[in-house]
Amino acid sequence: VQLQASGGGLVEAGASLRLSCAASGRTFSTNVMGWFRQAPGKEREFVATISRSGVSKYYADSVKGRFTISRDNAKNTVYLQMNSLKPEDTAVYYCAADTRSPPYYTSDYARDKKTYDYWGQGTQVTVSS
Repeated sequence: VQLQASGGGLVEAGASLRLSCAASGRTFSTNVMGWFRQAPGKEREFVATISRSGVSKYYADSVKGRFTISRDNAKNTVYLQMNSLKPEDTAVYYCAADTRSPPYYTSDYARDKKTYDYWGQGTQVTVSS
């Protein structure tokens, strides 16, 4: 599986961006997908995750109500719509895939970095104040 993230950029506080992550391979619809981010000097942190069907989603408290994760299994793509951006959202954003397809999808499982076995290269999001 190869993941290609795009859509980052430099915006002012309050603006919106939509990140995309295109995945290769024919098993995309069986993969749990997630977005993580890493700011300079900080650990990579969970942002959002979406189940295989797209019905279940989990968000970090810091982005809940502002960010929306979605997926289009026909296009092998997962999205992260980011609204009301804040300077503290500045980070490199990574998409990730869990290809192991366990029979469960729980919040603790989906939020854990160790769940994901494939990672994209990251896209920079910079929010100025």
